Amino acid sequence: MNAQECKELQITAAKVRLGIIEGVFHAKSGHPGGSLSSADIFTYLYFKEMNIDPQDPEKADRDRFVLSKGHCAPGLYSTLAQRGYFAESELQKLRHIGAMLQGHPDMKGTPGVDMSSGSLGQGISAAVGMALAGKLDEKNYRVYALLGDGEIEEGQVWEAAMFAGHHALSNLCVIVDSNGLQIDGPVAEVGGPEPIDKKFEAFGFEVMTIDGNNFDDLEEAFAAARACKEKPFAIIAKTTKGKGVSYMENQVGWHGKAPNADEYEAAKKELTESLKALQA
Repeated sequence: MNAQECKELQITAAKVRLGIIEGVFHAKSGHPGGSLSSADIFTYLYFKEMNIDPQDPEKADRDRFVLSKGHCAPGLYSTLAQRGYFAESELQKLRHIGAMLQGHPDMKGTPGVDMSSGSLGQGISAAVGMALAGKLDEKNYRVYALLGDGEIEEGQVWEAAMFAGHHALSNLCVIVDSNGLQIDGPVAEVGGPEPIDKKFEAFGFEVMTIDGNNFDDLEEAFAAARACKEKPFAIIAKTTKGKGVSYMENQVGWHGKAPNADEYEAAKKELTESLKALQA
């Protein structure tokens, strides 16, 4: 991509991050850390990679996305709002009773959500089923699933990976947001799933490890995924938990709590300044 395209994606990602902070602050709960680390991945998928139409969220030939780490819904919701699936004002109603945007993705209540998720380890199984259906029906759509590196400690993830590899689901792209932290602490200390790339390779995936907060790396990886015609593809995206808000970065405590009023203002100020610098 050229410099202007990259800059536009960076601007959009900055707006996505602002929306994440807006949502979790007004909810007084939620998961900012992993949402922020994934913001560039969400942005690239919805603004560059996937065949989607916000005016027709359920069109038959659209690409599918499953947020397997469903607690990071604030990141997905903010991206969907930026993409035009619903008004940005909905973000301020996150987790409110009766609101469209609940704590985990709901395919029946939120435009643009292809699969309800939240129970860790289960989203990838749904994505594998969607990919198999596409193969059996001889459809051209692709299926993308975003997991966390803590999430892949779940055994069901590897059952699904084995199935995907066995059936050579080349229309499936799995992305692991490898930010190194989960709710109980460093991933390496809690469950130690490394080497993640070798594990996916052993289950029959083509694998690429990248900087998941770098749009040039993301472009290269997703192009490689589309070009892979014989097997499913896994992108191991090394990211920074809490990316974009300095006091949240690499801090496990920001896995699942909302900022207070002062922290909210500080985060908004920092992100707004970053956005203005990009737009200058």
